[in-house]
Amino acid sequence: MSDKISTTALAKLRSLEAKELFNELKTAGYINRSEDGWVLTELGSKFGGEYVNHTKFGQFIVWPENLLIDSDATSGKTLSATQIGQRFSLNAKKINQLLQELGWIEKAEDGWHITASGLTVGGYQREDKESGQKFAVWHDSIVRNKRLRQSVVEFSGQDAEAHATDKSISSFRQKFEAKHRTLDGHYVRSKGELIIDNWLYMNGVVHAYDRQLPIEQDVLSDFYLPSGKVYLQYWGSDTGEVSEAERQSIRQVYEQHNFALIEVMPEEVSQLDDVLPARLKAFGIKAY
Repeated sequence: MSDKISTTALAKLRSLEAKELFNELKTAGYINRSEDGWVLTELGSKFGGEYVNHTKFGQFIVWPENLLIDSDATSGKTLSATQIGQRFSLNAKKINQLLQELGWIEKAEDGWHITASGLTVGGYQREDKESGQKFAVWHDSIVRNKRLRQSVVEFSGQDAEAHATDKSISSFRQKFEAKHRTLDGHYVRSKGELIIDNWLYMNGVVHAYDRQLPIEQDVLSDFYLPSGKVYLQYWGSDTGEVSEAERQSIRQVYEQHNFALIEVMPEEVSQLDDVLPARLKAFGIKAY
């Protein structure tokens, strides 16, 4: 736990009631509430919050003793999809589509449901009392979220590279040039990725290539399959196989954020007809 302390201990240090501090942290967008308890948001992580696991008390959030709660950056009010859209000159339907593509909400018969990832960026579940339809509202920090802003830029057809704040991603793309053209027009970085991309295309599986994970960190996934809300990672390149240490590091990111992941090893590329259908089916994706 190092020098970080629990929310209750921090409240005592500041001569506050624990409930008062929890509400202050929620208003600032540092934590969110789920059915299972308090969730640390990406904003809270930026200010030093982290999870710890205790043998007696289970998992809880700890903070630096000198935690800065930046209440001036938020009004404490929530924003609807319509209100978010007004900030970006998009209608509510387009905003919900972008939020769904980012994996922060999902569509069900009774409306929009907040996902585990959506909770970490300040999504709150609401229900219309008359119709029973579910919908989402958002902490106002969502309009500053760089992944949402990046998606809006890309969706609007602007020059994403010129506007991107993710310089590490731009450098990565320059260092590892995507030079292999697939059947559906994607340019990929390795022959293994080309074979996988072509297989997905020929089997009717909608996919995005080189998709940034919807998190604060700069992490690219080889493929994203939106119909199953699952990412696909190929552990190989034209110069060799990805090391086990690197694989474990990337896997931890997926596990930490509860992102579903399908993995393909280099030796499996020649057996995609045998290995991929079953792995896709587990996420409700049918390959022709």
